[in-house]
Parts: sequence; C-alpha cells; structure tokens
Amino acid sequence: MASYLARRLTLAVPVLLGILFVTFALARLLPGDPCRSTLGEKATDEICDAFNERYGLNDSILEQFRIYINDVLHGDLGESLKFGRPVTELMVERLPVTLELSAFAMLFAVLLGIPLGIISAYYHNSAVDVGTMIGANMGVSMPVFWLGLMLSYLFGVALKDTPFWLPPTGRLTAGVSIQPFYEAWGWNVDGDALTFPGFIANINTLNAILIGDWNGFRDAAKHLILPAMAVGTIPLSIIARMTRSSLLEVLGLNYIRTARAKGVKEIGVVGRHGLRNAMLPVVTIIGLSLGSLLSGAVLTETVFGLSGVGRILYDSITGRDYTVVQAFTLIIAVVFVFINLIVDALYAYLDPRIRLE
Repeated sequence: MASYLARRLTLAVPVLLGILFVTFALARLLPGDPCRSTLGEKATDEICDAFNERYGLNDSILEQFRIYINDVLHGDLGESLKFGRPVTELMVERLPVTLELSAFAMLFAVLLGIPLGIISAYYHNSAVDVGTMIGANMGVSMPVFWLGLMLSYLFGVALKDTPFWLPPTGRLTAGVSIQPFYEAWGWNVDGDALTFPGFIANINTLNAILIGDWNGFRDAAKHLILPAMAVGTIPLSIIARMTRSSLLEVLGLNYIRTARAKGVKEIGVVGRHGLRNAMLPVVTIIGLSLGSLLSGAVLTETVFGLSGVGRILYDSITGRDYTVVQAFTLIIAVVFVFINLIVDALYAYLDPRIRLE
C-alpha cells in the first residue's frame, strides 16, 4: 500500500505541472491586458510598461513559468496584480470559507444520500422508491443559484419569527465572535509563522471546537446549513441514485441469497454483505463530488454573501489577475490528486480482493 501511494504521488507531480502550465499559458494568451484591466483609465503606456516590468510580464511564457514554479516551491504563490497583496494572504483569508462550506455540503450529501439510496434499493419499485428517485431527479435539475435563492426566501423570510428560521447570509450572527485558537492557547505567532494557524482559525467551526466554544460552533454551523443544502443537493441526488443502482445489482447476486438462506438477519444482509460491496462506485462519486464542490461553492458564496474565494476569483478572471487564478487552479488540482489517493486506498479496504500492490 505504501509503495503504491508513493508511486501515485510521484506520478502526480507531472500531472500538476501540466495542469499548471496549461492554465499559465492560456491565461496569458487570452486577449486582454492585465494592466489596463486592473488600472482602468489610469493605465497610460508609461505606467503599463512599469507595471509589466514589475510583474515580469515582458518575459517569455516559459521564463515566467520557470520563475513561478521556483517561487511556488519556496512557498510563494506570487502577488495579486489586482489587489496588490500576496496571494497567500488572500487564500488564508478566503479559502477556509470555501473549504468549510464544501465540507458541510459533502457531509449533508453523504449522510442523506446513502441512506436514501439504501431505502430506495431495499423497497425497489415501491412508492418510497419512486418518490425518492423523483426527488433525486429534481435535485439534480435545480441550478445551485436558484435553489440558494429559494432556500433563503423560505427559511430566511417566509419562516421568520418561527422556530424553523435559519440565517440566510453571513458567517456569524452580529455581535458573535470566536477567539482564534492560537490566542486562546497563548501562542505568540506573527508574520509568516501565522499563515497556517491563521488558515485554521478562519475555519470557524473547527476553530470553535479547538477552544471549546460550543455557542460559537452552533452559531457558525447554523449559518452554514442553507449554503450547504444549496451546494450539496446535486451531489446528494447523484449519491442516492448511485447507491440505489449499485446496491440493487449486489442484492441480486448468489452470495446474498446464500446469506439469507443461512438465516442472516436482513440488516446484516444489506448492511454487512450488500452495502460494503456496493460502495465502490459510490466512493468514487463521493471523491469526484468533493473536488467539484470547491468550484460549485463559488456561486453559492455569492448568493449567501460569504467571503470565500468566489467573488475574488470572479474579479481575478475578469481582471486578468493571473496569479490568483493559477493559485486556485493549483489548489483544486492538489485536492483532486489527494482525493483520488484516498479513494484508491478505500477500494482495498472495502474489497479485500483488490490488491493495490
């Protein structure tokens, strides 16, 4: 297992470099001048010459890419052309919001999608099965932005002043704050040493758990319910449908009939013998969905007013801010690589017949 994972990590390096180079080259070959996009009417020829010289935009693409890779290997993602700040600082501020939202959305999708798929498969062709699959098809069909607006209206406006009201925007209730865990623990960190602790502290729910602030945790989690429902509905529907079809196929196999003939309780037949073998394609779908949620969350953040990477990424794309786009692309690629590694490892756990070596 260890040697297999090591080989996969080694092979991932050229994949990441290829993705990064394609993004790097296309961003620079597309029409548009980053200087004029950033400075607007203030962009004179003299100012743009100095701008291009400062950010190395006069060099060839290969030379720019070589310099960029060297900086990345030293932990420097560059400086934003539009915001004039290090990209690392922007990611520490914005990326935790997107990751937190994606994690809650996936938790929502898995905790509901798999049980719904199991129930639908077990009661095949019943009213429960038909209703579940109709709901799944509706979930796949609803655009994220439309669903987000409808959830905001229903729970934030129509159900206002009821026990079912949920906050339709923001990360914390006004007046509520969660102390950074490194301050609560008495750590004295600043400068570059603050990057990782600051990143963790910006994940509100995790930060609240680390310091035992359960009121802050409940408030932060409550604000994530509607965004997580909006961005997690499509993965939920796909997971439910995949679980149903995979489990239906497994429940018709000979060893399932043998288990029932031996007197194994039905919950053991479905849960222990059936579900474990049916989970292989489901795990694959979960892995792919988790990576795609990062990009899906970008739109949801705009609807619910969350300060994630959504808005800043949109501004970076329209403003030809190459460094921010490249950093986000690199992060997404790394996430997909590690998710694929986890999925491969789970294959061997779920099905002992699979030997990764």
